[in-house]
Amino acid sequence: MSGNHLMETYARAPLSFSHGMGVYLYEENGRRYMDLTSGIGVNNLGYGHPKVLDALNQQAAKLWHISNNFRIPQQEQLADRLCSASFADRVFFSNSGAEAVECALKLTRRYFNVSGKPERWRTIVFDGAFHGRTLATIMAGDGEKYREGFEPHMDGFDRAEFDNIDSVRNLIQDSTAAILIEPVQGEGGVRAASTEFMQALRQLADEHGLLLILDEVQSGNGRTGKLYCHEWSGITPDIMVTAKGLGNGFPVSACLAIEAVATGFITGSHGTTFGGNPMAMAIGNAVFDALTAPGFLKDVEETARYFRAGLADLASRHPKAIGSALRGTGMMIGLPAIVPNTQLVEAFRDHGLLALTARDNMVRLLPPLVISKQEVDEALKAMDTALSTLSA
Repeated sequence: MSGNHLMETYARAPLSFSHGMGVYLYEENGRRYMDLTSGIGVNNLGYGHPKVLDALNQQAAKLWHISNNFRIPQQEQLADRLCSASFADRVFFSNSGAEAVECALKLTRRYFNVSGKPERWRTIVFDGAFHGRTLATIMAGDGEKYREGFEPHMDGFDRAEFDNIDSVRNLIQDSTAAILIEPVQGEGGVRAASTEFMQALRQLADEHGLLLILDEVQSGNGRTGKLYCHEWSGITPDIMVTAKGLGNGFPVSACLAIEAVATGFITGSHGTTFGGNPMAMAIGNAVFDALTAPGFLKDVEETARYFRAGLADLASRHPKAIGSALRGTGMMIGLPAIVPNTQLVEAFRDHGLLALTARDNMVRLLPPLVISKQEVDEALKAMDTALSTLSA
């Protein structure tokens, strides 16, 4: 196979994997790599998780897909569980993070429209943000490379400075409807919003009658040691979107909302063909079982602290290659590169580790949440060797 007929939208690494198990991916020739990307924060339970595989196989033998014109019991079950474990009262299921963000933006406009305030339609967003690749979400996100060639650009977004509450306050106008933010920016350099900032956003939204929308596509589903990252700041949103780790590799996303806001959607105001089908919901329920098992998130939090301590030690021994000011929260780790981050990712790959780049010359580490301390030690040892080659 040549791949010559694929649209050239990716700068692909020269690797191809035949299978995976646990935290490892394997090439056809048997070479093993530890995956510290989790498919960009997707495979939170790693590869070949027995309960997820069992759910997939059982559902595959029954019913893969049926339209949302009919009741889907597994969908009702997962919605009940997501709401019971969160701030939310209602859920809409779709297939990807971008679709979930689109749902949130549509719901916001519908809510203000049916509330008799159609003039409120603009959303405050942030520098460094990434919310997806649709025409709306590339404008909600930041970065000219994502918007180049897609003019005329969609209106409706005003950009504030991340972690600067005065910047947000100064953008509020009569047409402002909502604030949309990632509690931890992934693509934007693994920057975590401070607790004080998140709390101030909640207060500001309440003062001005705005909706607070949280994009937890990457930071949710246990990634930071809580089911959702916003729990660390002690606030709740009006709308939250999540995806990636919710399906552990199977396409599924969710837009969650409080009852008052969800009333904006009525029959026919939004829809999806594949979203929430029986296969996606069977897998989503199995993943949720694992994420909410007793002690699971506590283990994630503890292993994340262990990993971060090891990375800080590496930074003290390789100051010419990496910095010590780690970013992010929990298992959403930003490792500051002194050398070009692409060079660091390539060196890691040469030593059997897969990592990602991000803005601000950061290396992004998103290991499967099931990684053990022994596997962390293995990763740190390989990094030490890779960093030594760069420092030589």
